[in-house]
Amino acid sequence: MKKGRDLVVLKRLLSCKLKSVAAIHSERKMHSDSSKRYSFNPTLQWNPDVQQYFINAYGTHHFSRISTSLTRPSRYSCIRVNTLNSTIDAVADKLRSLINESLSQQSEFDPNPLKDFSHDDASVSKCQIPGLDHVLFVWGSGPHNIDYDYQHDQSPPKEIIVSRKCAEAVLRGAQVYVPGVVACSAHVEEGETVAVSVAVEQQGSDGGWGIGMTRGTVLQGPQTDPYHFERSGLYIGQGTAMLSRAGMFRVSEGVGVDMKNRVYKLHSFHKVLEGEIFLQNLPSIVAAHALDPQRGERILDMCAAPGGKTTAIAILMKDEGEIIATDRSHNKVLDIQKLAAEMGLKCIKPCRLDALKSVCQRNEFDTSTGPCCSNANNGVTNHVSSSPNLQVETAASLVTERSKTDTVEENGKDVKADDKAYVSKADIRKNMRRMRNGPGRNQRLVAKADSSKGFSPDSFDRVLLDAPCSALGLRPRLFAGEETVESLRKHAKYQRKMFDQAVQLARPGGVIVYSTCTINPGENEALVRYALDKYKYLSLAPQHPRIGGPGLIGRCEFPDGYVEEWLRPGEEDLVQRFDPSSPLDTIGFFIAKFAVGSKYA
Repeated sequence: MKKGRDLVVLKRLLSCKLKSVAAIHSERKMHSDSSKRYSFNPTLQWNPDVQQYFINAYGTHHFSRISTSLTRPSRYSCIRVNTLNSTIDAVADKLRSLINESLSQQSEFDPNPLKDFSHDDASVSKCQIPGLDHVLFVWGSGPHNIDYDYQHDQSPPKEIIVSRKCAEAVLRGAQVYVPGVVACSAHVEEGETVAVSVAVEQQGSDGGWGIGMTRGTVLQGPQTDPYHFERSGLYIGQGTAMLSRAGMFRVSEGVGVDMKNRVYKLHSFHKVLEGEIFLQNLPSIVAAHALDPQRGERILDMCAAPGGKTTAIAILMKDEGEIIATDRSHNKVLDIQKLAAEMGLKCIKPCRLDALKSVCQRNEFDTSTGPCCSNANNGVTNHVSSSPNLQVETAASLVTERSKTDTVEENGKDVKADDKAYVSKADIRKNMRRMRNGPGRNQRLVAKADSSKGFSPDSFDRVLLDAPCSALGLRPRLFAGEETVESLRKHAKYQRKMFDQAVQLARPGGVIVYSTCTINPGENEALVRYALDKYKYLSLAPQHPRIGGPGLIGRCEFPDGYVEEWLRPGEEDLVQRFDPSSPLDTIGFFIAKFAVGSKYA
């Protein structure tokens, strides 16, 4: 009898022990699940055909490393110093002072969050690459584990979801601005601590991509959040709400969340030392050096916006010579113009021009200035002169009596206008808004961008074509699913047409530098193969400095029968390919330099 009771007690003890062990395992699993959710460990989504294409080009393990690196920012900022306005030592001292001041105001940050991984252990260090003595590195840190103060037996932390573009900017050091806020937990008040996550596009049942929510969505738990589980591992930090939930979606500008704890801690250089520095990726600086511009030369920068490489070339030329910087966007040309003025550079002449129409035909004429190919005006036509005395037309002027000499077009004939012209109430309201808000960017009566009809063949010593591309080398990048094999081929076709224009404009004995910010071989090595096969007078030229890796050799055969030819043995070391997974920790980038031989032999 006693033995039976002992057996029952033993069974109860074992049962309790097993329950206890199960509870511990359950608790650990929940803690592990919460740690996994509230972390930053994104997986870049690709179109399956594009992914297979890149695996064929790089190999499975190498492409996996590239894909992972693209989701993270570089752990340093590259600063190019305008040596015409300042010195590298003076700028370095100013940056150190600004960084130390910023850190003292943000006690939540580590005492020294901007680590230097070089030998001198400084937050700001000079570039040691020969020829790049005007470049500074400002070092950041990451990734950091953020404590979101979440326990499995408590409610989840209050959360703000931002758009992918906003999140990518935050990872580079920006704050969360109101336009980037997509959704917010209920009852968030100003001053509260919130977790910040990102809504990355997900593929729907129709094959399209979307985030599954509209701006202003209130988060009330997993049951009402369509992509609650998809955001696991997509938390970029923690900050203080600067507005209530209602305020986030009531105003149109301003900081929505002041980021305090970041997964990556990088310094922001927004409006810092304007005119003295320019924030630029290291490979872009190398591309300007590869062009090797000389004083007094005439240089064309095709697709020049926003002007980083243009101003780098101007500084290398000591602002002596002529740089024609073109872009087809009026506003982007104005941005180049503004940057050149800000940096005090006089040799840059921005103008609006479609890169596909860069070569002007000799039988074309510009009625206002004569031949469009005239070297006297460099093919640039100034259609609008600036006048500080010009005034914006007011709403009142639209309803006043018009002059009897004004004419209007009616039934194909010029007739006198009525004494009073009718103006609709909609027009009055529109002009009242214009008076209240000021003119839009395109309506501001200031100096407009010059335009051009193109340039004479062989009229430039050097041409830089930093071609519009798929941009699959830019980082951080949290989404890449929309690019298809077909869209990548369209990019390559467009780039070949632009390169054809560049070849015609570079004189014999001149230089062409072609660059992209993509990892796609079809836009890089395949363009080089096209150029060398079509233009026998072109040859690859050595580049200085050379810090990138070799190009890809071989070819790729697609299931539809299309064959993409890349480099041939011996050519790989004459181009520079920047791998985002390499120790240089740069964006993905490609540079090829061509020497132009005799075209008419």
